[in-house]
Amino acid sequence: MLETIEIETTPNPTAAVIWMHGLGADGNDFVPIVNELDLAGAPGIRFVFPHAPARPVTINNGYVMRAWYDVSFGDLEGRSRQADEKGVRESQVQIEQLIARENRRKVPSRNIVLAGFSQGGAVALQTGLRYPETLAGVMALSTYLPLAESFAQEATPANAGTAVFMAHGTQDPVVPYAMGKASHERLQQAGYSVEWHDYPMPHSVCLEEITDIGHWLGRVLG
Repeated sequence: MLETIEIETTPNPTAAVIWMHGLGADGNDFVPIVNELDLAGAPGIRFVFPHAPARPVTINNGYVMRAWYDVSFGDLEGRSRQADEKGVRESQVQIEQLIARENRRKVPSRNIVLAGFSQGGAVALQTGLRYPETLAGVMALSTYLPLAESFAQEATPANAGTAVFMAHGTQDPVVPYAMGKASHERLQQAGYSVEWHDYPMPHSVCLEEITDIGHWLGRVLG
């Protein structure tokens, strides 16, 4: 089981948000955002911020850092057919274990949102849309759909109607805006209900985005 940081908005929460950080960060990265979210109308939520395992990352010269999967040169420029499939699928299993733990803590899958930024958002899409039980939603920030070639065969009917929130900076130099937009369009064409936002920002999160996230969480969990 991954180590996590947890914040509960009320005692005995009935909903959960499992929020994955980006490459090289850790679970602390998005903790401060909880207090900035307007969650009016939402039930008590347990925010779970897992720490990714440490692994060598090719694009950073093999330097060991927290990463959900390896990234090679060209992966974020559309030149590679597949991301690190083994790493992506290992992370998927680890997030599924966190969902199961929430179930044991009396939070049903239908009250759970998977969220993530950059690499973490890719894992949220990978896990959420392939999960066999219906989730409340999937939030993917400044990211893309990984293992897209196998998506149509592996996506589950249980989450075909699940709400998806995608957001991207138009000036993102790390995960190109076009890559995120193409993933959004692919999901739309597959019939998913995707709420898309873009903002004039680099590879980061802005105040307007935090406002939109709070409103979306209130709707899907309220």
